[in-house]
Amino acid sequence: MSAPNAGDTAWVLVCAGLVLFMTPGLAAFYGGMVRTRNVLAMLQQNMIALGVVSLTWVLVGYTIAFGDDAGSGLFGNLELFGLADLKVPPAPNLHVVDGRITIPTLAFVLFQMMFAVITPALVTGATAGRLRFGGWVLFLAVWSVVVYAPIAHWLWHPGGWLAKFGTQDWAGGLVVHASAGAAVLAVLLVVGRRRDWPHTAAPPNSIPLTIVGAGILWFGWFGFNGGDGLQANGLAAQAVLNTHLAAAAAMLVWLALERVTDGHSTVVGAVSGAVAGLATVTPTAGYVNAASAVAIGALAGLVCHFALKLKYLLRLDDALDVLAVHFVGGMLGTLLLGLFGNRGVNPLGADGLFLGGGGGLLWRQLVGVVSVVAFSFVLTWLIAAGVQALIGLRVPPADQERLDQAQQGADAYHLGGVTSLTAPGAPRRRAAAAPAGEPAVPSGQRVRVVTALLEPDPAANSADLRDALLRAGAISVIVSDAAVATTTPQASLLPRGYWQDQPLSARLRVTVLVGADGVGAVLDELDRMGARRSDTFVQEAERVQS
Repeated sequence: MSAPNAGDTAWVLVCAGLVLFMTPGLAAFYGGMVRTRNVLAMLQQNMIALGVVSLTWVLVGYTIAFGDDAGSGLFGNLELFGLADLKVPPAPNLHVVDGRITIPTLAFVLFQMMFAVITPALVTGATAGRLRFGGWVLFLAVWSVVVYAPIAHWLWHPGGWLAKFGTQDWAGGLVVHASAGAAVLAVLLVVGRRRDWPHTAAPPNSIPLTIVGAGILWFGWFGFNGGDGLQANGLAAQAVLNTHLAAAAAMLVWLALERVTDGHSTVVGAVSGAVAGLATVTPTAGYVNAASAVAIGALAGLVCHFALKLKYLLRLDDALDVLAVHFVGGMLGTLLLGLFGNRGVNPLGADGLFLGGGGGLLWRQLVGVVSVVAFSFVLTWLIAAGVQALIGLRVPPADQERLDQAQQGADAYHLGGVTSLTAPGAPRRRAAAAPAGEPAVPSGQRVRVVTALLEPDPAANSADLRDALLRAGAISVIVSDAAVATTTPQASLLPRGYWQDQPLSARLRVTVLVGADGVGAVLDELDRMGARRSDTFVQEAERVQS
């Protein structure tokens, strides 16, 4: 056997790192789109996969997926349990591997481990706000062994029954996206819907966090698709180029559709389209040319955008549209390979219908889709139902809107309207505060409390607000967040073309303590800032004896 190739080994290890980076990227992508009080729970549900699935993969997942076939092409034997007796580098013709490939077996184990980690993590976007942490950990451990590892064996081991049948999957259109999408369908049947869905919507807490996560995913996808040939060569370059072109084409098509259907081209739509393109090109990246990748990406943007309606047709509360982007994208790309497959790009591939290969490859791809989806759906439902019965997978309804406090006793953010106000002056170290002076009104003297509601914008500068009221005679000023009921609900745009009517509008509540002779001046100043007299109240008060 030839000595390991240093360049190929280095490339596979780098790609393993890129795919690992995609898991925190997915956490950020999903974390930015959930409610403010569920952010930490979403991040935790994704990051825990790095711990749980990494260990199940080393112990038993790898040997089921890539151990010698135990018969009938369904799963591998247990000879490699715990990696105690590793064999030679991956066998010839494994996935797209031929006899020229020589990398250490551990490099292959590590690279494939990262695929096993991120696949079940995709489910968390659909189940946002409903997963009990302990139940999710148990589900991850069982699913990664019982569902993911056998499917990987079917397609990526030379003895796998779909591999021998001729079904192709370059980097996980079936193994990753279709299997996870079918799992979403099953888990949603077990955990059910959020309270009041679909009549209430969940506005994202941080679109910038989502965009950062999407950028990490796009970057990591170069390793996701680029490393599957296990060589640093022209085919790897083709796969990376195809990956990028499909994402770009899908992004532009999605934005165009948003503009036509909703009147706006949004940044969330841009990254949603890109991720749809990335998921769709995944099974084809090493089997098609650049022009085909552009066409595949464009079709992904079109089909996945309209697939957003799928969850309403199925009455499934898919919170972050995993079905439309990953499930539909993975199946679509798998079938499109039957049209665009090109042996001129990869001799280990097959020509599709458009390249004169007839409908044989398309048929084999269809069989692969049906088999993987059915297997994953049935087994996932059994696992999810078992976990729900054993320790619980769904959180109590009362905790759905406060998972961070319920599960971690912490909050992701500690910001409000008052602390977000701007003020003049450069940041500086603060000197020790001087002792407070005597109050302007002696204790026991009657004063007035003026309460008003302001639009946030006119009072955006905290220093101006304070100074104006103090000049008018205020003794103290307190500003807090408030919301007022509106007769006409305000329509607000949510990600991916969804809208919600918000019957409460944000306001700032300003409470001013002032002497009786200064009430008029304070009211005039509040009027200038946009307060309405109908929402302003004046009450008598008495300063408390200190």
